[in-house]
Amino acid sequence: MENRLRELREARGWSQGELAERLEVSRQTVNALETGKYDPSLPLAFRIARVFEQKIEGIFFPDVT
Repeated sequence: MENRLRELREARGWSQGELAERLEVSRQTVNALETGKYDPSLPLAFRIARVFEQKIEGIFFPDVT
């Protein structure tokens, strides 16, 4: 799954650690999400959407392969 997580995080000037604290996950989880190595659970996707004040589908979208 593709996502705009890094773009949104950097636009706010947050480190991966700062975003991790806001989401109550580890920095490694944020890194895995940003690099596409991990797809979030639905509850985590909702938390991410709330933090960035976006709809889930505005942050995450399927691979186009």
